[in-house]
Amino acid sequence: MRVCLKVQIPVEAGNKAITDGDMQPKLKTLMDQLNPEAAYFFPQDGMRTMMLFFDLKETSMIPPITEPLFEGLNAQVDFSPVMNLDDLMAGLRKIESSR
Repeated sequence: MRVCLKVQIPVEAGNKAITDGDMQPKLKTLMDQLNPEAAYFFPQDGMRTMMLFFDLKETSMIPPITEPLFEGLNAQVDFSPVMNLDDLMAGLRKIESSR
């Protein structure tokens, strides 16, 4: 299932990770693990924020993804199922054909 992973890193934890040299390796590990189809990075709500769009093959992937973010970066983490245009159009066709 295609999902959006939103990660928000508080300023203090982010500053510490950058100072300690941990931020880049953590991000590289996450990117290698997820192989996202898109990744965006921006400030939001006064925190470093990223949104990654990737295929969550099974829900048992959630703990290995989230725990390093919680433990190492004190991050807030949210998952949302998302659709691309093809997914949306297929869903709409299913609705229309059932009427």
